[in-house]
Amino acid sequence: MIFGGQHTMWIIVLFDLPTDSEKARKDYTNFRKHLLENGFTMMQYSVYMRHCASDENAQMHVQRVRAILPPDGEVRIVKITDKQFGKIEVFYGKKRIETEKAPEQLMFF
Repeated sequence: MIFGGQHTMWIIVLFDLPTDSEKARKDYTNFRKHLLENGFTMMQYSVYMRHCASDENAQMHVQRVRAILPPDGEVRIVKITDKQFGKIEVFYGKKRIETEKAPEQLMFF
């Protein structure tokens, strides 16, 4: 999808965080909560996604994720275009299902 000459982007955050102590579980919960507050939705357990109107907007959200990184565990951030996102093959069991669509954009013209 292209808006004003800009390709829309998707950010995918994948994480594997420890939950072996009360503090680790609290860090996990806070990280997940902050992702949701910043407009991410759960794609799968420990995989969250967010649609962004442009690469510049995606970069801003990547910076926000970096700012809330928990002290331990592994977090991966992937930025892909809307076209690349649409090529993801999604299966529920052996049945292929449709990849999520970009949210509707507001137009002020």
